[in-house]
Amino acid sequence: MPPPADIVKVAIEWPGAYPKLMEIDQKKPLSAIIKEVCDGWSLANHEYFALQHADSSNFYITEKNRNEIKNGTILRLTTSPAQNAQQLHERIQSSSMDAKLEALKDLASLSRDVTFAQEFINLDGISLLTQMVESGTERYQKLQKIMKPCFGDMLSFTLTAFVELMDHGIVSWDTFSVAFIKKIASFVNKSAMDVSILQRSLAILESMVLNSHDLYQKVAQEITIGQLIPHLQGTDQEIQTYTIAVINALFLKAPDERRQEMANILAQKQLRSIILTHVIRAQRAINNEMAHQLYVLQVLTFNLLEDRMMTKMDPQDQAQRDIIFELRRIAFDAESEPNNSSGSMEKRKSMYTRDYKKLGFINHVNPAMDFTQTPPGMLALDNMLYFAKHHQDAYIRIVLENSSREDKHECPFGRSSIELTKMLCEILKVGELPSETCNDFHPMFFTHDRSFEEFFCICIQLLNKTWKEMRATSEDFNKVMQVVKEQVMRALTTKPSSLDQFKSKLQNLSYTEILKIRQSERMNQEDFQSRPILELKEKIQPEILELIKQQRLNRLVEGTCFRKLNCRRRQDKFWYCRLSPNHKVLHYGDLEESPQGEVPHDSLQDKLPVADIKAVVTGKDCPHMKEKGALKQNKEVLELAFSILYDSNCQLNFIAPDKHEYCIWTDGLNALLGKDMMSDLTRNDLDTLLSMEIKLRLLDLENIQIPDAPPPIPKEPSNYDFVYDCN
Repeated sequence: MPPPADIVKVAIEWPGAYPKLMEIDQKKPLSAIIKEVCDGWSLANHEYFALQHADSSNFYITEKNRNEIKNGTILRLTTSPAQNAQQLHERIQSSSMDAKLEALKDLASLSRDVTFAQEFINLDGISLLTQMVESGTERYQKLQKIMKPCFGDMLSFTLTAFVELMDHGIVSWDTFSVAFIKKIASFVNKSAMDVSILQRSLAILESMVLNSHDLYQKVAQEITIGQLIPHLQGTDQEIQTYTIAVINALFLKAPDERRQEMANILAQKQLRSIILTHVIRAQRAINNEMAHQLYVLQVLTFNLLEDRMMTKMDPQDQAQRDIIFELRRIAFDAESEPNNSSGSMEKRKSMYTRDYKKLGFINHVNPAMDFTQTPPGMLALDNMLYFAKHHQDAYIRIVLENSSREDKHECPFGRSSIELTKMLCEILKVGELPSETCNDFHPMFFTHDRSFEEFFCICIQLLNKTWKEMRATSEDFNKVMQVVKEQVMRALTTKPSSLDQFKSKLQNLSYTEILKIRQSERMNQEDFQSRPILELKEKIQPEILELIKQQRLNRLVEGTCFRKLNCRRRQDKFWYCRLSPNHKVLHYGDLEESPQGEVPHDSLQDKLPVADIKAVVTGKDCPHMKEKGALKQNKEVLELAFSILYDSNCQLNFIAPDKHEYCIWTDGLNALLGKDMMSDLTRNDLDTLLSMEIKLRLLDLENIQIPDAPPPIPKEPSNYDFVYDCN
């Protein structure tokens, strides 16, 4: 007979004693269980004790999290969080440097536990730490020469404890003084500073900027881009990552009117070229966190274009109209301007109208009207002027080449530029906030100060080339734009390292090549629609689905590393989850760092029997997506979220690292529960594998037309004399 669901068998340790095996009744109050354990070892004052996990996490057991205790868990009897917090509060104020250092080390470790953190914060522990940072460092400054390692470790542990305590979101960031901000900023501004201190100081500044508008203003006064640049020129990728994170935070929280000013400062300090040299082209792999920060910087930089993208042209604004005049002047370079006499006014208007038609504007009389649609608004005109001035030969060639054609195959430069700008803004998601999980940065955009404009210049020449290859007319405009979008998207997926490499990728993606790719994809997807083939598909589909199911379960057995995220700041904290080889238990647990390869089952302290899983929910239905917070509103995070519901009101919450892992896990979990696998990945895999299997089975029928209906069965013969009787 199986044990009752409320009874959990655990082992409990106590220093200097043999571990005790006991059954915990989850219906009993936790205080009663602790008293029972204390009585077993003859320990008085049970209220001064608590239970905690004996693994590396050392998290306390509370009434809130006690349901996470599973059979076979090893617990430890220890002093209560309140007692521990009180003792550490006193120890970190010790006059002995060694005792103080040891206490701060313990505090940095214990502060990860929210139960301990709450008790320590209740003792005004945050204020004590900030005072130590503000004033204590001066006191030990004199000792720094003779005991520099001790001083560095002490400050490092102090800042680590502060970061961990603040990360729980119990205390508001708005409560900190200018003196504390100045002190943290001073650690960042010093040229020679201990790596761990610098790293934590940068993390604190990032959190201050992201979580408080008032602190943003104070930090912005203390930290300049020029002071952050040297940290990017080092070789420590973590320091570089935190430095870019601080720059991104300052960029993100800057008022709209200050963002362009900040972008100009970044350009003056040559931030882009420094990142390109010391980060992107450094002789080492870029980790996920760095890739994310580069992606955020890329998005924030492109978002500076949003203002121009959403600005309509004012037909009465002479300065804006002068840009159109300049486009016309560069293209046609009128040899002689008409005299300003009243008699030539009609002639001038007629000439302008003719030239604007050659430039490919929809409204020949007043082309300013073409730029009243947003997006792309004035951004399209900016791009056209940049192309005309910086790639003048190509601009003149495209305009004259198309204006001299009379076969209705001319490519309208003006209309094309406007639609292309709009399309490029959609591809690069200009105006959208950066995702919390995306790492999709493009190295080529860090190779030029005007990367978007150069991107446009390459693509407008591609559009003109594709137009000619398609022998398109104005009726084919949308078709051409679709082909160009496909060419650009396919070239971007290869992550070219420079704009020149991007250009060469596009050279290989001619219209003919796109047709071949489309034809190949059609062959794979659509060429088997006859009835016999459909019947064959239906017959072998269950085999393919079983194959996909096994692959999903095998991937769950390998496991995945998930990142812990919260709405306060992006964390370098990880947890791992994997399925047991017999498909009966999910093993999971926290990790100190992202693992290299698989994580063994025995190093994952928590278990969840598959039989206990009640349901798998995704997106908005996930409990952790219903909480309030900036992160929870992010559309991309919402698309990667899923939760396992088990027992009563218990859940295991996930945010997948990418869409592929999301599909793998939701498919695998649904397969474990005997439900259909409904992800996009399953549909794609099913289509691909079905197509391959059918092609293999039809190899012997190559070039043979398969009829839609089976051949008719012939009539019975009049006699069976031809049958040979063996008997």
